[in-house]
Amino acid sequence: MTWRHFDHDADIGVEAFGTTPAEAFEAAAAGLTAIVTDAPVAAAIEVELACQAPDLELLLADWLNALIYEMATRKCLFGAFEVTIDGERLSGRARGEQVDRARH
Repeated sequence: MTWRHFDHDADIGVEAFGTTPAEAFEAAAAGLTAIVTDAPVAAAIEVELACQAPDLELLLADWLNALIYEMATRKCLFGAFEVTIDGERLSGRARGEQVDRARH
């Protein structure tokens, strides 16, 4: 599972790779967290997420938006991800910890 950041007119982009779409979605989530911090993120809490969209591009956008929402409302960062994709449906788990401004 790999990802890389790239310059984007709007902000910063994440290009993610995997042998399956689910692995690429996990990599995209890791790349998203890496925009915020390069510090290790402990797996102290777990959040389950579910998304549905008519195609993989929209499903990826929904997945990343759901993660951003959870990070903002829970004031946490995620560092470990599990994704299962079944047609138009995504089931996922994100593990992380509360933001520690001194470390993150």
